[in-house]
Amino acid sequence: MTTSKSRLLSATTAAALLLASPAAAETLVVSWWGFNGDKLNEFIVQPFQEQCECELVFETGNNADRLNRVQIRGGAGVDVIYLSDSFAQIGVEAGLFQPIDRSLVPNIDGLYEMAQNPHGEFGPAYTIGRVGIVYDAERVTAPITQWEDLWRDDLANALSLPGITTTAGPMVVMIAGEKAGTDAFEDADPAFAEIEALRSNVVTNYNTGSEMINLFSTGEISVSLAQDFALGQLQQAVPSIVWAELEDGDIATLNTVNIPTGAANVELAHEFINFILDPERQALLARNGVDAPVATAVDLTEEEAAQWTYGDGMIAGLQRIDYTQMNAAKTAWIDRWNEVFGM
Repeated sequence: MTTSKSRLLSATTAAALLLASPAAAETLVVSWWGFNGDKLNEFIVQPFQEQCECELVFETGNNADRLNRVQIRGGAGVDVIYLSDSFAQIGVEAGLFQPIDRSLVPNIDGLYEMAQNPHGEFGPAYTIGRVGIVYDAERVTAPITQWEDLWRDDLANALSLPGITTTAGPMVVMIAGEKAGTDAFEDADPAFAEIEALRSNVVTNYNTGSEMINLFSTGEISVSLAQDFALGQLQQAVPSIVWAELEDGDIATLNTVNIPTGAANVELAHEFINFILDPERQALLARNGVDAPVATAVDLTEEEAAQWTYGDGMIAGLQRIDYTQMNAAKTAWIDRWNEVFGM
């Protein structure tokens, strides 16, 4: 069965389709965020359906909601799931994913090493991003060159931090620990003492990218932590915003693809993952503003690469996070963070 139109299904409908439809073997159910819908339809959905002579159906939502649905269904209901690396680690530890058969996904061998096996034998990363510092160069006169510059006296009442439950929030605790000369996973007390000292620089915490952009636009802040996918929108709103070149390196964020343990169409799931990792497909997605490429064979112009975490030098300079430790520490960190910021 071939179709030229993808359908968006609810979690319940998608699960029912797998259980009831006699054509389930020709259907691939993908769980992803649903951002860039038109571009994903043009560059992934339609061409893959033509290749596989199958139909793609979708579950959409945030990381936590979609992972929770898979867990409630005991690892069934979808064939491929897109997750950020922290949530993928939760899924691995919960036994929700099956190992990837690398022989069925040969394009993995052409990825940056960081992307090939971020969680061991499980799914690869299909894109790499980064968390760093952004600032308004017209209002911050001395360039920001290292993470501990966040504590500078000239940044009093100028800073917004990501909320502790966001992707970048817990990274602040790690950064504070490094400033204190300690490992925040081993001893969080010095890290939270540094966060308390940073409090005078903090105007507010933000929980969404749009909140952060608005804070810059209204002039309430001039410095923040950000993920690189927000840089383009930030600079559209405030052209004088720059991405800080940090001597101690930005922090890597990886988006991954995995096959749940109860996937109904495992072979087709492997084919799909190999498809999105193809260098030509990766280049097409990067040039059309969808995702940063992880295939090392992708060659972008300086202009095409400007918005992405791209190139051997940039990738090599990224810091990695141990999400096993991060996920174990996060609950206690949330409570302590809320005490500091009076939440």
